Amino acid sequence: MDISIVFNKTALSLGVIMLFSFIGLAQEKETIKEEILVFEEEVSVEKPEETYPKFKVGGVFQARYLSNFKHNVDINGLQHENGEGVVSNTFDIKRMRVFMNAKITENLEVVTLVNFADFKSDPKTRVLENAYAKYTVNRYLQITVGQFRPLFGREETYAVDIVKSIDYSNSYYLFGSNGWMSFQIGAAITGSVDLGNIPMSYGLSVTNGNGKNTTDNNDEKNYSSRLLFNIDKAHKFNVGVSGGLSKIDEKTIYAAGAEAAAEFKLDDRWSVDFQLEAKQGINQTLYNSLPIDARTDNVDDYKMKSFYVLPNIRYELGKKHFQAIEFACRYEYLDDNASLNSNPRQTWVPMLSLEFLKNYAARIQIGMQIDNYKKNIENTKIYNSNLAFVQFQCRF
Repeated sequence: MDISIVFNKTALSLGVIMLFSFIGLAQEKETIKEEILVFEEEVSVEKPEETYPKFKVGGVFQARYLSNFKHNVDINGLQHENGEGVVSNTFDIKRMRVFMNAKITENLEVVTLVNFADFKSDPKTRVLENAYAKYTVNRYLQITVGQFRPLFGREETYAVDIVKSIDYSNSYYLFGSNGWMSFQIGAAITGSVDLGNIPMSYGLSVTNGNGKNTTDNNDEKNYSSRLLFNIDKAHKFNVGVSGGLSKIDEKTIYAAGAEAAAEFKLDDRWSVDFQLEAKQGINQTLYNSLPIDARTDNVDDYKMKSFYVLPNIRYELGKKHFQAIEFACRYEYLDDNASLNSNPRQTWVPMLSLEFLKNYAARIQIGMQIDNYKKNIENTKIYNSNLAFVQFQCRF
């Protein structure tokens, strides 16, 4: 017998045995490894201790150029009958906001927001916007105390630098002057729960109702609430309701609102979203501004009504320094004295937005705010206006 053949066969056999042994060992090791991983997942590992406080600082800058195309109407919407003193165009710094979020503990944070652009006018009740402490118990309950935007209406839920129009609606500022929206001083509880498959966010707030940076001038408080239902997560379809109660001269006043929003992706680049809101309430600011002998005894006579819809079309470019192009056109109907002296203001705001960095961190907005009143009143701001704007915005 050829010894070399026997040697080769023996070597081959040993090689096969070693190969299968190695595979078996590898499989055994893999099995052991998997068992160890599973076991490790069941072991509770302590998280490294976090140090507090933690600070986060940021802000937003908005500068704009304004030009009113309406004859004898200035940049603030004031009509000048004789045409004298009309400033029809200007450069303006709308906002120079800086915020600081101080996380004191895992559950407690303090938030401050100031707008240095407010120094251009009387800063007595301006500049300081947010100044509150918030304690988070869990997702079901958070407690806020200080100066903040109370729970009423959709526009209270996002910052102005991500609004799909040049600014908040006119009704936002009207309801704000009546104590229901914008920055107020008080306390609130918020949270979210699941109603079956529908998440619901809630908020309850009690505030002085007389604006920011002021002490209360009476014992009455504004009580407001908001419920938001996430009907369809895929299309970000939300509906909400808001309500508020207070008193003036021992008479009950109210505010109420309903809202909806949704987003629809047409393809990888095109999407359409919209939001709409309707509100009604008692215009206590108007009521208080009138002499006693010049107003009716029934505070319900002084109603304010509003409605707006804001569709927005977005095209994603996805470039590093050119993210998207948007076109929006807000329509708003607002009547601040609907029952006694109705003079509705209708506003159109077509706007083109060029987004250079994600989440509106840098963008340019170009458009016009077109205001039309049912009846013009000379030498007042209740007059038709065509205010063109170009605004640059960046966040840091």
